[in-house]
Amino acid sequence: MGEKTDQAKGRAEEAVGSMTGDKHLKRAGRTDRVAGETKAKLGDAEDKVEQVIDTVKDKVEAVVDKVKDAVPRK
Repeated sequence: MGEKTDQAKGRAEEAVGSMTGDKHLKRAGRTDRVAGETKAKLGDAEDKVEQVIDTVKDKVEAVVDKVKDAVPRK
């Protein structure tokens, strides 16, 4: 399941568990909700890491190009 689905399912289970007094269902809902939130945070972190890697790669390529241009060719 996706993180949004896990969060929604978890919220629903928590609500039903609270209304019915079912501690097990409420706990399972919390687990699903937290799992969805964690997946979302990990996905955000992964995106940020990829952006940093792309930025560094672009800068390294620019430096390599400058060095190639500066080195005399025979």
